[in-house]
Formats: sequence, structure tokens, C-alpha cells
Amino acid sequence: MTLDLKIILVEPLYQGNVGSVARAMKNFGFYDLTLVNPCELKMEARALASHAYDVLDGAKIVDTIEEALEGSDIVIATTGITGLKIDEHIRMPPYTPRELKEKFSGTNGTVAVLFGREDNGFTNEELKLSDVIVSIPTSETYPIMNLSHAVTIILYEMSQITAGENSLAEGFDLRLLYEHIDEVLDDIEYPAHKKEKTNLMFKRIFGRAQLMPREVQTLRGFLGKVQNHIK
Repeated sequence: MTLDLKIILVEPLYQGNVGSVARAMKNFGFYDLTLVNPCELKMEARALASHAYDVLDGAKIVDTIEEALEGSDIVIATTGITGLKIDEHIRMPPYTPRELKEKFSGTNGTVAVLFGREDNGFTNEELKLSDVIVSIPTSETYPIMNLSHAVTIILYEMSQITAGENSLAEGFDLRLLYEHIDEVLDDIEYPAHKKEKTNLMFKRIFGRAQLMPREVQTLRGFLGKVQNHIK
């Protein structure tokens, strides 16, 4: 059993960072790199990739984050900005990289880790695509790390994960679950102005729970019973 890790860089600005990320990935034995609308990759990227040309040359280039996330079971977004309103659930609760390692030990599936732009990270709408938030503990006076350094820290912790028998629910099935929850909220005439926040709350809860396939099917069966009862 394996835990497959996908590294996704969203609109990286500096080719040197991309090359350094490719090198760090090969250092820790990872090869699945996806770039969303990257800068032009020329000699500087190859120079900093050093002997990781294969990772750099094999990187998948896509136009949208949604494309990059295809085939992922769990989506982790990295952010240096946490502690906004906890009831909004967008950037909360954050895990440390070490906590991520402990959380995913014993599981198997495909985990995507998103890294944002060097200048302004992610928008809130982009963060809503993630199931789990991770933040690297840094000095409060200068919390934002260099992109390649942040990737290296995450890779170091994730490389120590021992995969196990507990299979993560497939991302496709999780999306069906979230759509089902949305339907039930409509069925019970849940206040429209609260729906988005509540849906995101469920996504964060289930992201932390690392649902297995049987659990997702049981939840959907329960929601179906609720809908039948309402009707």
C-alpha cells in the first residue's frame, strides 16, 4: 500500500523556485509535480533543479487548480496566514507539517498538497477547494517562507509516513457526499446566507476525519433516509 503525494504549485512567479522544488522532491523520493499557469521555465529552473531534470521535465502544466486536483482523494492547502475568524472555517484549523505526518500514517490514497503564489498566496475561494489546511510554524515577525523552503519542510515530514491498510475515500465520492449535503440543506430550507459557511464547515470536518469508502457510503445512505423522511 502506498500514499501517493502530488505537489501542486499555483502560478509560481520565479523559475528558480520551481527548479528548487523539483530538486527537493527528488531528494525525498517524490516525482508527481503539477504547475498551474507557471512562469516561463528556462535555464535558471534547470540549473537549480540540478540532477532533478526528470522531475522538472515531467511536470504536468495545467490552466486551473481544478484540473490540477483531478484524481486527488484529499487536498491540503498550505498557508502562512491563519487565525482569521474561526467560524468562517476558511483557514482554520491549521495543522503543522508534523501533525500531518502523524495524521496520514497508516493510510493509503492520493494526497495533493497545494502551494500558493509567492507574492499573495491563495484567495479565499481557492482555499475553499481544500479539505485540510497546513501552516508551518514560523516567527511572527516574518511568517511567510520562501516557496521552495516551505515545500522542502512539507516533503521531509511526508516522506516519513508509513502507508497502511486504511484506504482514503476517493475524491469523486467525497464530492458526491458534499453535493448530497447541499441537497439536504435545501430540503430542510436551511438559511441561504448560512449555506456556504456550513458546507465549508462539513468539508473541514470530513477532511480532518479522513473518511474511508464505507463511511462515505454510510453517510450518503443516512442522508438519503433523511430526504425520504422529509418528502
